[in-house]
Amino acid sequence: MVSSWQVQRVARVVRAGGVIAYPTEAVWGVGCDPWDEDAVHRLLALKDRPLHKGLILVADSIRQFDFLLDDFPDAWLDRLGSTWPGPNTWLVPHQNRLPAWITGEHNRVALRVSDHPLIRELCALVGPLVSTSANPSGRPAARSRLRVEQYFHGQLDAVLGGALGGRRNPSLIRDLVSGEVIRPA
Repeated sequence: MVSSWQVQRVARVVRAGGVIAYPTEAVWGVGCDPWDEDAVHRLLALKDRPLHKGLILVADSIRQFDFLLDDFPDAWLDRLGSTWPGPNTWLVPHQNRLPAWITGEHNRVALRVSDHPLIRELCALVGPLVSTSANPSGRPAARSRLRVEQYFHGQLDAVLGGALGGRRNPSLIRDLVSGEVIRPA
């Protein structure tokens, strides 16, 4: 069982520009403050992930994405609201409201409202987080804390222990505008 003080400790690390690992619904994730360019570039270097691919942002509620969604059509907001929180990642138009180190070369950004209690508690303290699988590019996603440690050999600033959410596959990814499935669950 992870205590609230452990989540608060990891939140302080994120606020200080740290890169962290944490359990998600299906695999371990690595993340950082999406507004901290140095932290994002460090995360990308740890994963050997190119900047142009873009990153997913995860939050504890749809309200944390209001700065992106405030002028969206009601139909789009209903679509998001009907699937969150949960294992659904949506590609949404970012309207240049996010930095290129998050969006990469894309005009959409991937957003998810997690139903994992630790992610929700952490995001409630720090706001949205970068959320990408805890593995170097081309390697299988980590499904245990041990694998995270093997992959990153003490290069992370904190690891929020805890159990995975019990899902077998990472979240479904769909395009909000077209409804097209980009990655099945």
